[in-house]
Amino acid sequence: MTRPKGGRKRKRGYLLLLPLMVFLAAFFLFPLVRVVQFSFLSPELTFKNYHALVDTNIYLRVFVATFRLGVTVTLSCLIMGYPVAYLMANVKPRLERFLMILVIVPFWTSLLVRTYAWMILLQRSGLLNNFLSKLGLISEPLKLMYNTFGVNVGMINILLPFMIITMHGVMKGIDKNLLKAAQNLGASRFRSFVRVYLPLSLPGVTGGALLVFVMAIGFYITPSLMGGLRDFTVSVVIETTINKLLDWGLASALAVVLLVITLAMVFVYNRYLGLDNLVGGKRT
Repeated sequence: MTRPKGGRKRKRGYLLLLPLMVFLAAFFLFPLVRVVQFSFLSPELTFKNYHALVDTNIYLRVFVATFRLGVTVTLSCLIMGYPVAYLMANVKPRLERFLMILVIVPFWTSLLVRTYAWMILLQRSGLLNNFLSKLGLISEPLKLMYNTFGVNVGMINILLPFMIITMHGVMKGIDKNLLKAAQNLGASRFRSFVRVYLPLSLPGVTGGALLVFVMAIGFYITPSLMGGLRDFTVSVVIETTINKLLDWGLASALAVVLLVITLAMVFVYNRYLGLDNLVGGKRT
């Protein structure tokens, strides 16, 4: 038998991808096109939905608040996640697997359940306030929920594993002999970390930061349940605009603007750093 030509192999590959392409077209691309279409209809073709976003200061403030929240959550996850990822990448495999299980376990619990758990902990009569009161550290309950603090705590808890896993994938690929070589040349452990290890781990840092930030600015459940009147994010405003104002056009315009900003960030990241960092990067 003669081996199939390259063209026939490609056609077979396309046929294998066909079910996936049909699924994505039906359940992702088509709804996305409809959202873009709704943003320009009211019910006739118009740009008034986008004009409303520009002319009304409240929407600009909502976008600013959303991106400020995304930056805060991303930096917090980075500060807390980097030492954990570093530890996981530099311990024995048995301990590494145990730590990875601890990081992954939250994924087995519903996001909604985890949010309600934090609400039980942080509410005025919750476990944390009661504990601090019994210790005599506070005279009245602290306001830990229905504000920016509560939203940050809930979102950091949910998004932290994504940051850790992304950075761990890159750190695991760093050749440890480079650190030994730097120390043999006279560098201290701290100096070799700062001058060698930290720069090599930056692809994981930037990849994890992008992943967490993109997810944070589109978060809905936690800001909706744990946020206050001043903690409206774009996703919360979209839900309110649809369910209470019944304005699908304006809500679609908000969604399109958020999508365009997100895609622009991903494009810039891929242009200068490469999206392969999001899945572990290249072995150093």
